Amino acid sequence: MKRYELIVFDWDGTLMDSAAMIVDSVQAAARDLGLEPPPEERARHIIGLGLADALRHALPDLPEDHYPELVERYRHHYLSRDHELVLFAGADALIRQLAGHGYRLGVATGKSRRGLDRALEHSGLGDYFHATRCADECHSKPHPQMIEELMDEFTVSAARTLMIGDTTHDLLMARNAGVDAVAVSYGAHPRDALEAAAPLYCAASVGDLALWLTENA
Repeated sequence: MKRYELIVFDWDGTLMDSAAMIVDSVQAAARDLGLEPPPEERARHIIGLGLADALRHALPDLPEDHYPELVERYRHHYLSRDHELVLFAGADALIRQLAGHGYRLGVATGKSRRGLDRALEHSGLGDYFHATRCADECHSKPHPQMIEELMDEFTVSAARTLMIGDTTHDLLMARNAGVDAVAVSYGAHPRDALEAAAPLYCAASVGDLALWLTENA
């Protein structure tokens, strides 16, 4: 018997190897506005949040009326290169395997709907996810709305839902929704920060994650 019915994945840094490009795009957007770009550690920390919230955290001293231009410049840099992004090795096979075993699969992401739809089409995984939620449709992480809506859509209880992500924002969202969480340490946030949020497990690779799911999910 499966322990979980619904498995919810974050996207950037969990399935797709995009953290470095997100950092580059945040820093390039800041330079476009004549600003000192945030250091890599700060830029990595905001990955997983909704874009507007993320940029406010990355550049907190920017006057409020300048954020729309910063968002536009970020999108320019990121969308001009997002076709170059690839899934982490083994991610494609993992998703196909989980779908074949009858799990309900969802995505809860800080991406916009436009951005996620592009990524799902480019990756070829769109048909394997039964439902998705994006930050421009819901409250940004760590608010639990994305997970709660996915559970409601499939009438799956919190006890039968698992969240998988590469940031503390994902783990805190799961905690706020009352669901179990597994971290992956190959994405945006460092392993020590992830472990401090007390996930069930912290996977070092997609293969490690796949093995844990086989034995525990």
